[in-house]
This record gives sequence, C-alpha cells and structure tokens, in this order.
Amino acid sequence: MKRPGKKAATDRSFVVALSRGLEVLRAFRPNDGLLGNQEIAARTNLPKPTVSRLTYTLTKLGYLTPVPRFEKYQLAPSALLLGYAALANLGVRHLSEPFREQLMRETGGAVAIGGRDRLSMIYFGQSRHGVVNVQLDVGSRIPIATTAMGRAYIWALPDDERAALMRDMREHYGSRWPKIRDGIERAGETVAKYGFTISAGEWQDDVHAVGVALKLNDGTGPYAVNCGAPAFRFTEERLRTDIGPRLVAMVRNIEAALGGLAPQTNQTNNQSNKELNKKPKPGGKVARVAEGIR
Repeated sequence: MKRPGKKAATDRSFVVALSRGLEVLRAFRPNDGLLGNQEIAARTNLPKPTVSRLTYTLTKLGYLTPVPRFEKYQLAPSALLLGYAALANLGVRHLSEPFREQLMRETGGAVAIGGRDRLSMIYFGQSRHGVVNVQLDVGSRIPIATTAMGRAYIWALPDDERAALMRDMREHYGSRWPKIRDGIERAGETVAKYGFTISAGEWQDDVHAVGVALKLNDGTGPYAVNCGAPAFRFTEERLRTDIGPRLVAMVRNIEAALGGLAPQTNQTNNQSNKELNKKPKPGGKVARVAEGIR
C-alpha cells in the first residue's frame, strides 16, 4: 500500500483512519483464506499496532471474523455484501454477458470485462469454456501494464490521466519500466490503427490475448474487455486477423446496446480485415505522446 500522499495528507476532507481500515479489507485476496495481523501489516505497510486496532474495530463492525485458534481473520459476510452490491449495480456486466458468451462460443477463448484498481485490472464478468486453460474468474487481478485488457484501458484514458498513470507505473516498475513502456507504446499504435491491443506472451508466456476499451456515456469507466486463450490456440496471426476484429465488433455492439442503438453488422469485421492487410508505419503520433511522459 502507498501511504496517503502529500495532497491527501493536507486534504481536510480526507479521513486517514477510514482509508487505513479499507486498506486492511483490501489486503484479503481471492483464495487467501486466513490472514493474521503480521501478514496484513506486511501487505499494507501499516504498523502492526495500528493493524491490530483496525482488525479489532472491523471485527466489532462485522466486516472481519476472528479465528482464535490460528490468531487470524477472514472476511465476514458484511464485507462480501459490499462486493456483491457493487457487482449487482454494474449494469454493463449483465448486459455484456450474452455478447461475451457468443464470442466465447465462436472463438473458443475466454472473454472477460474488467475495471481498474490502481495498477491492476479486476475482472467483474467472465465467460469461459470448460476446456480453456485460463484460470481467472470474477475478482481476479491482472496487471495493467502488460496485459491486453490493461493496455486497452490505458489508451482509453484522457491524456492527463494516462500521463499520471504512466508516472505511477514508472515508479512501480523501476528498472523494468523501459521494456514495459515500449510494449505500452506499441499497444497505442495498434489501438490507433485497428482499435484493439495485443499481448502475446508479455504477461504470461503461454497466454495470448486481445483487448478493447469499452466507453460509456454515463460518466463511469472506461472499462476494458479481453479475449484470450493458450498461445497454441490463439497465434499472433489469428489475434490480428480474427480475434481482434471480432472483439472490436462485440464491444461496439455492447456500447450500441447501452446507448439504445441498433447493433453493428459484420461490416465491422470486413473493414478491420482490410485495414489489417496494410502494414503499420513505425513510430507515429501515439508513440510520441507516450514518449513525452517518460
């Protein structure tokens, strides 16, 4: 966890104690099971005495359940209700489901929709076939910087927000940043030309995926959608010429449905395939924008 920055520390409306309590809840991850005060302190960078007071308070409020035998805690139903309430209120999750299911059947890949949490994207909707070896589900986190979903999200942001995110990632990744930044810049060029991003083994060696940003007119988001599969199923050529254009068409249809418009036809795929036959020029305006915030 990052400690509250100078801006937050001097913001009289910012409640530090509340932020620390929420950080304790955030320390619990899928498949974690039980966590003790020492583990929570390590994950949040908070002093152990502070963590002890916070876990005591959260227990009294019903957000944590103590397990005295192990001197540890687990999330209580009251905490789970917050997550379920958030999912229930994400209309795009429910509306996108039939579109995701259709693309999953057509391609054999796993299709997910997610939103940003700091330097990660969190899945809040997932459609996958039982034979697809992509072990991610609702609540899973993937990095923004190296995944197709994350990169699609990056290039959907306004310039100033993208610049701030790039600075945060540069600080986080340190010496690894130049290589990661190059991948993000390439993704920007791909988005500018084709409307989708590609991550072929850049996050996990054996996973290939494409990503497309989903933009709404209600002030929420942006979100992003991906379609991925093991590398032997989704070759880079298939990502470019088939899966990418299909995902773009699907996302545009979701946006149209949310806006009350008629879905697009297969013309989107035909136009995208024509564009894919053209060789992109190196560099370009999109890359230069990223270079200006290194």
